[in-house]
Amino acid sequence: MLPDLATPAALGGLALGYALGSIPFGLILTKFAGLGDVRAIGSGNIGATNVLRTGRKGLAAATLLGDALKGTVAVLLAKNLGEGAALAAGLGAFLGHLFPIWLGFKGGKGVATFIGVLLAFNAAALGLFAAIWLGLAFALKYSSLAALAASAATPLALWAFGAPTQALLFLILAVLLWWKHAPNIRRLANGTEGRIGQKG
Repeated sequence: MLPDLATPAALGGLALGYALGSIPFGLILTKFAGLGDVRAIGSGNIGATNVLRTGRKGLAAATLLGDALKGTVAVLLAKNLGEGAALAAGLGAFLGHLFPIWLGFKGGKGVATFIGVLLAFNAAALGLFAAIWLGLAFALKYSSLAALAASAATPLALWAFGAPTQALLFLILAVLLWWKHAPNIRRLANGTEGRIGQKG
């Protein structure tokens, strides 16, 4: 069972997480680099995979780092208020990335922020996530497929590692991540999904 998420501390963690999670690093970095609106290319997403389609690997890496660390920082800050606040902050950061108020609630797909939140909670589960993602991404060149498989494995790993409350949180995050990847799933099925490094 999850801790009580209706406490003032948990609600504060949720708000903190959402505020940090809604920072659109991909959009900010590409605009400062003079590349215009990253939503106008490729998949139209603001995440690192789409930023990579500009051909700027450094910007893509910076986007990945920023989107991950906003989840990590939110959870670590909220941990000072208790487990419920930390879990709420992780959820808030993920929701903020997916549905940022600044962009009309049209944000990214959550992979980097998922990773960042996981880093704050369980390094062993993150290692498994990374191994699955890197293996599939290297072999098949599909970032979306690699992320879907790794995210699906994460709640199971956390449960196996004896962290049921974290497993439940990441089950929720994984379901949201898969929902946001519905267009990618359709493109994977019909063979039109873009590959890693492919320009838009």
